Formats: sequence, C-alpha cells, structure tokens
Amino acid sequence: MRLSPEGARWFIRLRWLACAAALLTVWFTSSVLGVVVHPLPLYLVVGGMASYNLVFEWSQRRTLAGDLNVDRSIFRQIACDLVALTFLLYFSDLSRNPFLFFFVFHMIIASMYLHGWIPYLVAAMAVGLVGAVLLLEHAGWIPVFPLRYPTDAGPPTARTVDGLYLVGLFVAFASTMGMSVYFTTSIHHYVDRAFADFRQKEKMVGIGQLVAGIAHQIANPLDGVQNCLQRVGERVKDDLRLTEYIQMMAEALERIERTAKRVQAFARPRGITLRPTDVNRAIEGTLAVLGTHHGPNIRVETELGEVALVLGDHYTLQEVFFNLCTNALAAMPRGGTLTLRSYALARTDEDTADCVAVEVGDTGVGIPRVEMERIFEPFYTTRGEAGGTGLGLGLCRMLINEMGGRMTVQSALGQGTTFTVILHTATGADD
Repeated sequence: MRLSPEGARWFIRLRWLACAAALLTVWFTSSVLGVVVHPLPLYLVVGGMASYNLVFEWSQRRTLAGDLNVDRSIFRQIACDLVALTFLLYFSDLSRNPFLFFFVFHMIIASMYLHGWIPYLVAAMAVGLVGAVLLLEHAGWIPVFPLRYPTDAGPPTARTVDGLYLVGLFVAFASTMGMSVYFTTSIHHYVDRAFADFRQKEKMVGIGQLVAGIAHQIANPLDGVQNCLQRVGERVKDDLRLTEYIQMMAEALERIERTAKRVQAFARPRGITLRPTDVNRAIEGTLAVLGTHHGPNIRVETELGEVALVLGDHYTLQEVFFNLCTNALAAMPRGGTLTLRSYALARTDEDTADCVAVEVGDTGVGIPRVEMERIFEPFYTTRGEAGGTGLGLGLCRMLINEMGGRMTVQSALGQGTTFTVILHTATGADD
C-alpha cells in the first residue's frame, strides 16, 4: 500500500487536530486539574508543532509529490512528531506520564505507509529519544519536570528516579515499539498479498466469462457453415479434387468446433472437488494428452517417486500440468529436456510437513529476473508473437491455491525454468 499525495495531506490535517488536542490537554491538566506544574514549555512545544505543520502544508501545496517524495514527506513528518512528543512528555514527567505510549500511533502509521526497514528505523528513533531522556534524568544532567497528582504528598520537587523502575519502563517501551512495528508490518504484507490474489482471481473470472461468450459466438455460425459445406460437398462429389478440398475444409471446421467446445468447457464456472488424488496418475494422464511428437530434439523424462495421495482434483491437476508442460515445450525452440518429477518434501518446517511436490522443468531459454514477478499476471506473456495469451500461469496458480497448495518458480537465463507445485497429502490435511 502506497500513500498518495492526498494521503500525505490527510496526515497534515490530522496533525492540526493533534495540536488542538494537545493544547486543550495542557490547559485542562494545568488550569483545571493542577497536575501540570510547568505548562509554559508545553505551550511552546505545541506552538512548535503548529509551526512545522504550516511548513509541511506549504511545501505540499507547492510540490507535486511522487511516491518517493510522499514517503520522504511522511518520514520527515513522523520524525518531527517523535521529537515533539518526546519534548511534550519530558516537560510533563516522562517516566510517570500516561501518554508515553502514544508513540504507538506513529509506529502504526510508519508500518502502514513506509516500506522496507524504514518502520524499524522509526521505532529505533522513538526508543532512542525516550531512552536518552530517561538516562539523562536519572544521571541528573537535565532537570525533571514532575507532575503533581492528588495523591502526592507536599509540593512537587525534583526527585531521583529509581533506576530499576526506569530500566523496566524502558524495556517495556522498547518491546512495545518493536512488536507494534513487526505485527503491523506483517499484517500489512498479508493484507496486500490477499488483496492481490483476490484481484487476480476476479480478473480470471471475468476473463473466463469473456472467453466463454466468444466461444459461444463462434460455435453458432460454425454450425451453419458446416451444414452449407456438407450440401456443397454433395453437389461436387463427382469432382475428386473439389471433394478433397471440401474434406479438408470440413476437417478444419471440425477442429475449430472442437477448440471452441474445449474453450467453453475450460471457461465454464465449476467447482473443484477435493478428494485423495494420485499425482503420478495425473502426470501420466497429462503426458498421454501431450502425445509423443513435441518438436525436434525434445526429450521427455519422468522421475515419479512413491508419494502419498494428495488432497486435490485429478482433472484440475492435469489441466495445470498440461499448461506448465506446453509452456516448457515452447521455451525450448531448439530442443531440450522436459522433466516431470514427483517427490515427498522433507519435514523441515510446518510449510513442508505432509506435502508432495511436483516439478515441471525445462532446459530452455529461462525467464529474465525483471519478468519473474509478473509472469502470473493475467495477459502478461513473454511469447506473444508465438501465440501466448498470458492466461495460463495466473490460472494455474489460482487453481493450485484453491486446492490449498502453492506454486513456486525458479529460473536462470540460458539454463531453463522449473515450476514446483506443492500440495498437502490427504492424510496430512485430515490431521
């Protein structure tokens, strides 16, 4: 998720509310409750917040910010806020101030809208600022601005803060900042991935409906052409050459009809029935459909291990393997080796326990690194001139995800590509 320039302006508007809330809190706690003994420094800090917010608002109006500039602007704003909040807390007895954990809000904002290691840098800044104030106060190098709570006996005086208490407070604060950034960043990444998968699935459903409609429009006039051609064939059956041409056209129309029906069946919405499935049988069925003529210098090898039944759909797996195999064959125009392997994964962690892997590898041209992240996008293809549509890989991954599995890819230019389908075993899924 990237923050737009309008989002950066929203952050500035939100700070105006924060300035107003801080001003009201200082007035109420000092004039009404009498808890804050030295309100003047706090008013000055609030004034400083309003001043730098004016600068940010002015710069936003003058600058047409791109994504990078927005990120920098947000980071600068958060950095200024951390300093301002540290001063607000320092001038109001930081170690006993209940608003100390307001730093969490900045951790959440940084984790949602900044990227990479920047949120952790923000957390380190907050921890460093608070830790420095606690250390300096404990050492007596800076004055303490105590609060006066109703239960405090006598007038507020400078006091020595207990070192053990400060250590515990610092550890609690630092761990809270770190965990806030970690959990918010993790949830953010998970939501982004789920949203991307949802968008891809939505695209594929729309594409399926479009393809089914086109196939239907092709099939209707095709029936009429076949009927007309049959009647023409009856009239010219005495002419051997014309009869041969008619037969060739009839065969071509039949191939078009079969293709249209396959497209309709392929695009028709249908559920996946999960049941114990033998991946080796699915691989053998795929190879039977592929046939034996794959082009010059193409060799097909299989390494089928003794693997457990997986939780999947037999025909859907054949569809996936067929698509991966045709892509692999297209990637070897000068020949090579297509290898299909099945094996049980070692139980190294929870992701690989009770799983079976099927590899479809080739020794073809490979996939450039810059294209690796895009190969699963609908309509993205590296072989458009050769007739690629860019629909196969995205659909394959969607189907494998629906069966509770996942798909990975490894490739090297000039060496080949290997797609790995990982599925849970039927027994492991029941557990």
